[in-house]
Amino acid sequence: MLERVKEQLNYWLSDPYFDDRTKEELLAVRNDEKEVEDRFYKDLAFGTGGLRGVIGAGTNRMNIYTVRKATQGLANYINKNGDPKKGVAISYDSRRMSPEFAKETALCLAANGIKAYLSDTLRPVPEESFALRYFGCQAGVEITASHNPPEYNGYKVYWEDGAQVTPPHDTGIIADVNAVVSYDEVKTMPEEEAKEKGLLVYFGREIDDAYMEALKKQIIHPEVIKEMADDIRIVYTPFHGAGLVPVTRVLEELGFKHVYVVPEQKDPDPDFTTLEYPNPEDPKAFTLALKLAKEKDADIVLATDPDADRLGIYAKDVKTGEYIGFTGNMSGMLIGEYILRERTLTHTMPEKPAFVTTIVTTNLAKAIAEKYSCHYVECLTGFKYIGEQIKLFEEEHSYNYVFGLEESYGCLAGTHSRDKDAPVAVMMLCEAAAFYKKQGLTLWDQMQKIYEEYGFYKETQYAITMKGMDGAAQIEALMEKLRKNPPKTFGSWKVEEFRDYETGKTLELASGREGSTGLPKSNVLYFALDQDAWCCARPSGTEPKIKFYMGVKGSSLTDADAKVQELTEAVKANI
Repeated sequence: MLERVKEQLNYWLSDPYFDDRTKEELLAVRNDEKEVEDRFYKDLAFGTGGLRGVIGAGTNRMNIYTVRKATQGLANYINKNGDPKKGVAISYDSRRMSPEFAKETALCLAANGIKAYLSDTLRPVPEESFALRYFGCQAGVEITASHNPPEYNGYKVYWEDGAQVTPPHDTGIIADVNAVVSYDEVKTMPEEEAKEKGLLVYFGREIDDAYMEALKKQIIHPEVIKEMADDIRIVYTPFHGAGLVPVTRVLEELGFKHVYVVPEQKDPDPDFTTLEYPNPEDPKAFTLALKLAKEKDADIVLATDPDADRLGIYAKDVKTGEYIGFTGNMSGMLIGEYILRERTLTHTMPEKPAFVTTIVTTNLAKAIAEKYSCHYVECLTGFKYIGEQIKLFEEEHSYNYVFGLEESYGCLAGTHSRDKDAPVAVMMLCEAAAFYKKQGLTLWDQMQKIYEEYGFYKETQYAITMKGMDGAAQIEALMEKLRKNPPKTFGSWKVEEFRDYETGKTLELASGREGSTGLPKSNVLYFALDQDAWCCARPSGTEPKIKFYMGVKGSSLTDADAKVQELTEAVKANI
């Protein structure tokens, strides 16, 4: 066992700062060297998005001590670089220890003289972003591990614009968190004292009402919803998470009359008992929802992940009677194309409209943006960069954000939130379903019409998981191999341009011409291929894996399916 690991284990077992329950957990595993090593070989990394890890005792785990330590670093940063009087908004989802971690965060901030606005119950990520801006806070924290398995939890940090932290604040906060080397530096205070001093305030219904009104401002055709609401049948599941209340409320207030919630997945459940994996990208997660959809003859099937920032959908194909799953690119394009077209036709499109995506989002987005004369922006992967663009547009008075999406099932219509927003995506998708049903079309029919007009774009991912100390080194070695010796071909596709976002350089292979990516530095490699295809390699910032994103353009759905499979095999052969 490593010397540092032994020292840390003994410290946690002997110091009175740590509670008896924590010590009992460590005593139960102290003879398992591999387990102890994994718990203590490092401090749980505070990355650019915050913390995420397995819940448990140890420095490399999510627990009240690592949460307090991270919060002390955040508090130090706010006191040096922000306005502590503005306060911090804190929300949480349905995961294990989420309420406890949220309260520990609030009390640590309060002990540092920073007012904490704490949600009185679970609330989704987009409402946290909304609440932060509603109260005019300096920062925000959402306790969530998104769609990770039940043993995980996490800690997302937001800045005053409502988006997750971006440079320079992300690296600045990381530095201050890492500078807290001793638990003796971490402050906290009793809840009652914090409330008496006005440093802890709970928020609730007021924010819910304001958030609902902000969502409903995005509706384009309220008259169509009113006309067709009785004809649309919707099945929805919150995956035991925070989406139930805002999603069902907004649909009810809009007038939809047939919304069926999957009963087995309605209530919060930190164990996600009915799911192998609470992820709307996983077809198996829709088993109960699709069963209910067939019973109710539903038009659409909707699922939000536990923190309700991402939306997965299935839509009925009336020709076959089957329900067809949509990727995040597909559902995002369905919503985005609807908004751009209908806002253009109804003359409600703002001047100088902007459409924002990421470098791993479908190329279909660019084609649609061009048709409707939208300024098109590609950011690094992560919705925080889309949120940052909204801030920049407002500061520079340059463009008006209309819609943004990333491939991982997240999108945002409007600027009420600065993170991906599943409730607004549900609302817009249901409006679109009503609009198309009035024309005798299903969402799947409309998706095919989009493909026929713009091209049959298809995307996929290939991920390699490498856990533990060796895994991080293996991922780094693989990235260095691709960086130093970039492939010139992927199967039958030629690499036209190689982009290294870590160095900020681009290289046109045919001419040898070098250029700049124009984006912040990030450990990402991108290969622009001929035939409107592409491949991107990116280590995950929150999980021990490396992801390869790919996209192609085909002449039909069948052709696109074949091409994306061929490209996947070519990528595997190159790594």
